[in-house]
Amino acid sequence: MQQRIAVISASFGSGHDGAAAELARRLTGRGFDVRRHDFVDLVPGHLGRLLRAGYHRQLTTAPRTWGWLLAAAGAGASTAARLTAMTDQALLAAIGPDTTAVVSTYPLASQALGRLREQGRLHIPVCTYLTDLSVHPLWIHPGVDVHIGLHDDTARQAKELGATDVRVTAPAVAPGFTPGPTAAGRPRALIVAGAWGIGAVERAAADIAATGVADPVVLCGRNERLRRRVGHRKTGWVDDMPALLRTGHVVVQNAGGLSSLEALSAGLPVLTYRCIPGHGRTNAAVLDRIGWVPWIRDRGELADGLRRALTDPPRFAPAPGRPEDVVAELAA
Repeated sequence: MQQRIAVISASFGSGHDGAAAELARRLTGRGFDVRRHDFVDLVPGHLGRLLRAGYHRQLTTAPRTWGWLLAAAGAGASTAARLTAMTDQALLAAIGPDTTAVVSTYPLASQALGRLREQGRLHIPVCTYLTDLSVHPLWIHPGVDVHIGLHDDTARQAKELGATDVRVTAPAVAPGFTPGPTAAGRPRALIVAGAWGIGAVERAAADIAATGVADPVVLCGRNERLRRRVGHRKTGWVDDMPALLRTGHVVVQNAGGLSSLEALSAGLPVLTYRCIPGHGRTNAAVLDRIGWVPWIRDRGELADGLRRALTDPPRFAPAPGRPEDVVAELAA
């Protein structure tokens, strides 16, 4: 009989789901029976979808308030407990009696799972895969058995917030994101802003065009309004992201999420520019500090930053470990 692993993600953008999908693919290849669940669907009634819509609206119309809310949400465990308590029964039912381990790629799911584990209501190991390089307090719960970080700096942050067992591995990105031949022609800067196309994307494109160093190409994701507005070259949602990345010479991002890790894994230099508040800024700071992705904080630095990225890109050096090995060890 196959051992069963539950993977809990959340459809807030595509970063949490993307990591969950890749972990599920790898674990399935290892012979596990993997069941994925969306935390949004585990919130009673329509509240989960309302929260997702509110998050999207906040990032789109008032992104600065998202930074304030994220800072306030880290004030204490009691806030997270109140936010997640309503999902307890749905989580336990989704996991079921035959599951041998649970993996979370979303912080509120980690809070709920850690609390259930701590209370003795969940009797199997829980693992949190930290999708961000910066660690918000909501990512960490003492009841979680293992936290997986993508850099030693991330592991340090997690331990400072109370995580006891932190393993450092390479990121869980799909196998197509591997270095390939350099694209031909004039340099192209691919501007990524997640599945929702959020942030000051149009201003970033105009600033890049004004440098004359590279031609901007905006990856609009599922944001059709952005796609209609952008006057530069653009593309909507694509399923073959590795092929699209091979058409560019440098990636400019604003949130420090999965798109950054995919581009780095594909061998492209990455810059942070006009990052979104909250996790966008904290991720930008860590990526800059560890030397993977320079943070261009001012428009006057942009031209030089693009030239350096194109001629002398930073070295991306992921850890040798694999996250699926950590999960398989817990399941065993």
